Amino acid sequence: MTRQERTPQPLNAGVLPSNDSIANLFEQAADIALHVDGEGVVAGISVNPDCPSLGCLDHWVGRRLDGFLTEESRVKFSERLTAMRADPARVPRPVELNHIDNATWEFPVRYTLHRVDGGDSILMLGRDMQPIAEMQQRLVREQMARERDQQKLRGETTFFRVVLEASETPLAIVEPQKGRIRDLNSAAASLLGSKVETLSGNAFAQAFEGRRPTEFMETLQAAASAEELRGVEAIARRNGHVIMVYPELFRAAGDLYMLCRLNEVDEEGATGPEAAQFLSALFAETSDAVVLTDNQGVIREANEAFLVLADAAQLRDVRGRSLADFLVRGGIDLKLILEAASKKGRMRSYSAQVASVNGTRAGVDISAARLIQRGGDLGYGFIIRDVTPNEIFDPEAGHMAVSEEAMKNVMDLVGTASLKDLVSATSDVIEKICIETAIQLTGNNRVAAAEMLGLSRQSLYVKLRKHGLLSTDSGDTAD
Repeated sequence: MTRQERTPQPLNAGVLPSNDSIANLFEQAADIALHVDGEGVVAGISVNPDCPSLGCLDHWVGRRLDGFLTEESRVKFSERLTAMRADPARVPRPVELNHIDNATWEFPVRYTLHRVDGGDSILMLGRDMQPIAEMQQRLVREQMARERDQQKLRGETTFFRVVLEASETPLAIVEPQKGRIRDLNSAAASLLGSKVETLSGNAFAQAFEGRRPTEFMETLQAAASAEELRGVEAIARRNGHVIMVYPELFRAAGDLYMLCRLNEVDEEGATGPEAAQFLSALFAETSDAVVLTDNQGVIREANEAFLVLADAAQLRDVRGRSLADFLVRGGIDLKLILEAASKKGRMRSYSAQVASVNGTRAGVDISAARLIQRGGDLGYGFIIRDVTPNEIFDPEAGHMAVSEEAMKNVMDLVGTASLKDLVSATSDVIEKICIETAIQLTGNNRVAAAEMLGLSRQSLYVKLRKHGLLSTDSGDTAD
């Protein structure tokens, strides 16, 4: 809009001298200037030509000002005039009024009120607040849009977390440049032997044994960039699990990330559903007795072959009992087997006798293994094979059978020595065989051998010297 043309009722009509310089002063000092008489009628108006948004307001002259104010502004303007006229010495504070024109056009103006010639007329100098109001509205809209975006982002984050946690596949999202874990699910944290809160934000390489951050991330990026699917093998630092890491690169909001799928190497082989079915069928159908115990040798599970060997009618007859209850030498045999399996992880062969619930005996060969999974002991597994045709002991006679060569040596003495000497020689042969067998079964553990033979340690050493066995084993430990 342009500067207002001079009308028969200018802004300074009857108040100020008719001077263009005064009018120009009002126009430069305020965006809009109003002269309102004591009746509230607009006597004059001037609009700054630099505020074209206000438009041409010449039609306000001669009409009441409150006809161009909103309802709230009318009350505010009336209260301010009343306060101003009640205390003429008081300088009124600025007031912000909202104008309306042509029913739909609304704009705010901030006025300062000034008395004219001490009468009821007032001069209103206003500053257009429409740009500020538009800026405020824009800020409000931006704030509302930001809140909607934040709420949407929270929803998307919730969906992401739910899907990530629901996945049974261990997943970790890694920042390739920093090498840090951006996020991971509980399955991945459990596989690495830690918690989500502990691992999030830490270097991915620190979760593995002997991995330097720079070298490890370069290896992962090379595997992710390869055309074929490639994995990187690593050992979890906290639980020692061997893990295969399969990385994939993706970009989000311009940043590069790496999605790592973690698979435990031990679980990729024989622990699948099909392998488990095969193992279950083998456990049930094998002709060899299979027994699973806890760390103390108490039976937890046993197959049908062991029930037949022990003459037990059903599993509950043996479950909860110690395996030593079914061995002729009882705790001695079990202690030796468990110690060997605990130290070496397995025991290949151990000759013993199984005593059934009915008192019958059978020679067996026992192999044992220590069962460990996910860093914890499950117990021990035993495979017991019936070797009755090849046994050393005669189950019916209840005594040890002497080898043919030893019997031949004794028979050669007939006619050259008395019966007493022959019986003494035979006893010495059997005694030597028994001692050698005990030493062999116990792995040269003479304390266990003495306990197995029912001798004291001193008596065992005497017999070892007697049969010339002490010198051959002198380099081994006695315990």
